[in-house]
Amino acid sequence: MKKDFVFISESVTEGHPDKLCDQISDAIVDHYLTLDPYARVRAECAVANSILFIAARFASEARADIATLARKVISRVGYTKPDFDAHTCSILTSLQEYPPEADLYFNEERLKEEELDLIPARQQATIFGFACRQTEVLMPLPIWLAHKLARRIMAVRREKLIPYLSPDAKTQVGVEYRERRPYRLYGLTLVVSLSREMTGAIPRPRLEQEIREAVIEPAFAGEEFRPDPRTLIYINPLENLMVGGPAVHSGLTGRKNATDTYGEYARHSGNALSGKDPLRIDRIGAYAARYAAKNVVAAGLAEECEVQLSYAIGLARPASVQVETFGTGRLDDERLADLVERAFDFRPAAILKQFRLRHLPAQHHGNFYCRLAAYGQVGRTDLPLPWELTDKAELLQELAG
Repeated sequence: MKKDFVFISESVTEGHPDKLCDQISDAIVDHYLTLDPYARVRAECAVANSILFIAARFASEARADIATLARKVISRVGYTKPDFDAHTCSILTSLQEYPPEADLYFNEERLKEEELDLIPARQQATIFGFACRQTEVLMPLPIWLAHKLARRIMAVRREKLIPYLSPDAKTQVGVEYRERRPYRLYGLTLVVSLSREMTGAIPRPRLEQEIREAVIEPAFAGEEFRPDPRTLIYINPLENLMVGGPAVHSGLTGRKNATDTYGEYARHSGNALSGKDPLRIDRIGAYAARYAAKNVVAAGLAEECEVQLSYAIGLARPASVQVETFGTGRLDDERLADLVERAFDFRPAAILKQFRLRHLPAQHHGNFYCRLAAYGQVGRTDLPLPWELTDKAELLQELAG
């Protein structure tokens, strides 16, 4: 395994067309679950030019004005200009209502141990969770810093510190590793888009200076790793990327899976996380796998840990639970996999029960999964995510002896 290398991860702001679709899809999930925690929802979006297409399937007595929900998200993100306007863009919907399935209307909090086995996975999926000691939140450093830069760009835009920015931007952070540990910042790339009416009016020296002062310097304040004289910094390196948003490039739900998870530093399933209710094992299994991996690292049993869960349709328990510690484990990986299976319950209903996933939208005033849809669905510090707790670390230590 190579120990000296450079690794680059990407993040995008809420206004990136793919992330816009993720947020709209999850706003629909939030709406249904707030009114009916037992709703089944599947929502996907595509956006291009001035047209948004939404395909949604649902089983619930709750009702939703899908187009209005979408326009609220678009407006909140900041698309209110003529090229893509929350109020005037065309919204096409394809909605399909499924009949309620009686076996899915269960209260997981009241189920007995043996009854949890009666709720099987309804999708086949192989899912990964990861944690490492590169940051305090046990996330890989490149994606952590890329998210910080993307968040800062949107904060600068909302505070009008740089008034000519549009909502669409992306960031890349490259970290140089020595002995598989972060050594220095290799490079940063920020691609910011400008409001269409401002295109060509902002001199490059001004743009670069304002981005450095308002975005880069504050984003790295308090970070152990900061740009040094050798760090390569690129701000809008290609002129043809100066204008962004749906008017320029299209977006789809679920197309930023690496950004949603570990910035490709670790594996992810490839399945979309957004737009799915909490009975979808390919979504909630990713949270459970992260929870297990993070607790293994927090317990001091490994410096890096990847947990793999493989589910088969019709079975409640994963057909396979595997652990990979990349040579950093205090115990061998087979032993750690056994400890993980003993400490964590990966059955779908058990995950629902522990994380209360059906009830989180109502607890957060109808805005939980939508907020989760941008800047990563793991490793967050701005949301009280139950899968980010390390409350199983002590149990793992006891089991490990």
